[in-house]
Amino acid sequence: MTTTSRLRAFVAVADVGSVRGAAQRLSLTESAVSAAITALTREVGVPLMEREGRSVRLTRSGQTYADYARTILGLHDEALAAARGDIDPEHGQVRLASVTSAAEHVLPSVLAGFLQRHPGVDLGLEVGTSERVWALLSSHEADLVIAGRPPAGIDATVHAVRPNELVVVAVPDLAERFDLGRTTWLLREAGSGTHVTCEALLAGLQVDPPRLTLGSNGAVVAGAVAGVGVTMVSRDAVARELATGELTEVKVPGTPLLRPWHAATHIRTSASTSLLLEYLLDSEHTTGWRRPSSGGFPRRSTRRGVGADGPRS
Repeated sequence: MTTTSRLRAFVAVADVGSVRGAAQRLSLTESAVSAAITALTREVGVPLMEREGRSVRLTRSGQTYADYARTILGLHDEALAAARGDIDPEHGQVRLASVTSAAEHVLPSVLAGFLQRHPGVDLGLEVGTSERVWALLSSHEADLVIAGRPPAGIDATVHAVRPNELVVVAVPDLAERFDLGRTTWLLREAGSGTHVTCEALLAGLQVDPPRLTLGSNGAVVAGAVAGVGVTMVSRDAVARELATGELTEVKVPGTPLLRPWHAATHIRTSASTSLLLEYLLDSEHTTGWRRPSSGGFPRRSTRRGVGADGPRS
């Protein structure tokens, strides 16, 4: 195995917690994965993993090395895609990462139109929490992220923004008897920007209502439709339910919250990724997206603190 292959085996074991699972993910034999880990450990010179029953877990040194390994592999894949894409952008690769709300309600029509115009581009999409997708960009495992504002410390270039409102919704009956401090709030999973924003709102209002974490965008919307509680979501995510009257907007102080979607990349952008960005900003095929310079949004986001659009979501 090459060093790159060994790193992929190591990261796979780190991700799934077992040699068997890593072998299945990589379509390799368990012995090949074990040999790769052994060789890599010998090369590094310190234990990277230790047995824990039938699974394995990273040592402290292994956790540190895994972070570097992901970045190394991300840069390696990014370099290959950039080099090949420079020669033929129409047959390059774009690794896209998006938060759930945008992936489900904003991107489908954009990606369908893009692939119709550029069918040769190899487009991959990973959907995750805000924390997850920005981590992918930071480790160079994603070329383009669609999410809220980049968090502090992430060296990202924002190419486009799209309006997004976070609203509190409930079934009409519950909305009529809504009590800010007593009605149950349905929350997204930890790591979700919406979860963080909702908790910040409640803290700012100095209330501590019952909470129920349901773990996904679809789950909190379904819970709200079932009358379990109120929830904060992107207006895009409940456009149909609001239109049909299944849900209604609950008037909570400080809402709706403006949390624009951001399309961000590394400083260096591949030719194929540039094709997608150009398409995103083409008003003939997309709606709502615009260049950040037209609205005062920063093109680079490396500073700390809370800006005009509030906490990062």
